[in-house]
Amino acid sequence: MQTEVRNGSRSYVWLLHIAIWAVLFGMPFFSPRLGHPLHGGVNYSRFVPVLVSFFIVFYVNYFLLIKKYLYNRKFGLFILWNILLIALVSFLVHLVFKYAFPVAADIRPHRRQVPLIRHLSQIVRNSVSYLGIVCVAVAIRMTGRWYRDENKRKETEMLKAETELANLKSQINPHFLFNTLNNIYSLIGIDQAQAQEAVHDLSGMMRYLLYESEQPTVSLASESAFLKDYVKLMSLRLPEDRVRTEVSLPEDSGTRIAPMLFIPLVENAFKHGISDTEGSFVKIDLHEDGDSVVCRVENSCFPKDDKDRSGSGIGLRNLSRRLDMLYHGKYSFEYGPVSDKYQSILKIKTI
Repeated sequence: MQTEVRNGSRSYVWLLHIAIWAVLFGMPFFSPRLGHPLHGGVNYSRFVPVLVSFFIVFYVNYFLLIKKYLYNRKFGLFILWNILLIALVSFLVHLVFKYAFPVAADIRPHRRQVPLIRHLSQIVRNSVSYLGIVCVAVAIRMTGRWYRDENKRKETEMLKAETELANLKSQINPHFLFNTLNNIYSLIGIDQAQAQEAVHDLSGMMRYLLYESEQPTVSLASESAFLKDYVKLMSLRLPEDRVRTEVSLPEDSGTRIAPMLFIPLVENAFKHGISDTEGSFVKIDLHEDGDSVVCRVENSCFPKDDKDRSGSGIGLRNLSRRLDMLYHGKYSFEYGPVSDKYQSILKIKTI
């Protein structure tokens, strides 16, 4: 597909070249001088050698000199070869006018001007014209090269971003599974029946991870159902008299969102917001606000000590990186302690 696009771009470039030269070669027929008929015959014949010389200077630079010398920063050789090229082309044009149009060259009224000065002024005018042609060739060639390099750079960055995003998602799933299995392991010693139910719930969540979450986007309702099952799984081993859980999730929203963006916030709340001895709470509110999706998670703050590496924060770091790649400039993410609680607020613009 990319090859087809590049070939199509080259076709358009050559069509542009053909159109420009067709216009230039046709100019004498569409630009009559005031009081004179359209150019033709000898007048047009005198115009063609000059334009052909422009053509030669342009494409010798376009195909050879720019690539061989200018691309390699050999500016001195580039200038030297252009001087030689322009001198050679000018000399050939001079011979054409001298031997092919000897009469036409003397049609213009004689001016009282020293022949040497007249020739020098003509050389200067011709050199400026050829210099302009060289500049145009350089501009077109370098602009084309810049676009090609820029497209390659963007393709490389896109491939790198896609690879990094896939790596981040692959890190999220094991991280989620690690936390969940820890909870199920704790539950086995308390209530085996609930542990079995938890394994069943976990299998359903893993199906979501393996299939739906592999899509670029999922419905907000699907993501909410996943979060609901996760909260249920986490709540199984929590004492109801000490832990208060409040959850508000949309159930029928068709808004599309990248998968697995909110689970790190919920994981973090259960990991750092629950105490084995003190009263605790976790509040989860996911809702739509106009063209944005807002997730607010609040919890009591009981951070893990340095010995507990399961609370190392990889989830939030990965989330921040994913958000920057998926919704750059279209999201806000704030998290940290607020008074005696910990709060995370993620707002994503979906349009």
